[in-house]
Amino acid sequence: MRPALLRQVAAFVATVVVIQLASVAGEKAFLLTQLTMSAYYTLVVLGLSLFMGYAGQISLGHAAFFAVGGYTSAVMTTFDLGPFRSTAWVAAAGKVGLLATRTDAFGSQVLAFHPWPAMACAVLLTAAIAFAVGVPVLKLKGHYLAMATLGLGTIVYSVALGTATLGAADGISGVPPLPVLPGIAVGGNGSRIANYYVAGTVLAVSMLLLLNLVHSRVGRALRAIHGAEDAASAMGVDTAHYKVRTFVLSAAMAGLAGVLLTHYNGSIGPSEASIMKSVKYVAIVAVGGMGSLWGTLAASMVLNFLSLRGYFGTLDDAVFGTILVVVMLFAPQGILAIDLRRALRFLRPTRGAPAEPG
Repeated sequence: MRPALLRQVAAFVATVVVIQLASVAGEKAFLLTQLTMSAYYTLVVLGLSLFMGYAGQISLGHAAFFAVGGYTSAVMTTFDLGPFRSTAWVAAAGKVGLLATRTDAFGSQVLAFHPWPAMACAVLLTAAIAFAVGVPVLKLKGHYLAMATLGLGTIVYSVALGTATLGAADGISGVPPLPVLPGIAVGGNGSRIANYYVAGTVLAVSMLLLLNLVHSRVGRALRAIHGAEDAASAMGVDTAHYKVRTFVLSAAMAGLAGVLLTHYNGSIGPSEASIMKSVKYVAIVAVGGMGSLWGTLAASMVLNFLSLRGYFGTLDDAVFGTILVVVMLFAPQGILAIDLRRALRFLRPTRGAPAEPG
């Protein structure tokens, strides 16, 4: 592990601590709620940044993977298995500790899966769907690939919106907290500061793993695919292998984020699978820079925080759509790499061709 990477992650951890101390000192600890939610959305964006910025592919379906993870964990932890207690598989699951009994909002005893095995199943299911979809879909390129992943997002959104078991338009509520340590759980009823640090830890560990990945042999292969896929294939790089596995990894990160945010909020709705959610993730990656994990992290935390605080109002989708268009026109490598002179030349009207002499 490179010392430089450790120093970068250590600086991020220090920033997380400073923000928390400043918010408490300024009597604005309530802002930690939106920062925690922003951190979980950032986990989705980091996975998408790896897929787009390093593998050179595009996905408009990552909101679908987020929803698959969140809905899977929500169903498994809220569906009452009490009436099936006598069946063999429920009895076996109870014996190995996969089930837990809790009291719901109405005071009734509910027997359901413990949040930890539910989270494991959710992430594995998300990865399995991504693999099943990725093998055929990643043979496509450019806008064909974008349209295929867009279709996946539309399917998941329609299923979530129209299935009664998933709560239809109301979604699923009453999702229990996810215990992390004694006295600490990912959930809205837990300590605001503890939840903030759990989210910050998840981001720090994810960044450490992703930074090591992109600076390894795998990262060099991904950059070769991004630069010139045909040339990389001719040099012996198994492009299909790397693209599928990067897609699965990014989808699994989205599924994990969906699980964590669902337990934190105690609910999930079909809007999390909407197409505009996927467009928002792509816009954030574009702002941060396609090949910059730190730029993506910073852009995601800032933009998601502003969105969750309601600064964009009812124009939230329009703002992110505008951001995507503007960044693609003036800063395709990210806002940190913007070239003001190029932007001014773009805005300057083109001079007409000189008139031919009569």
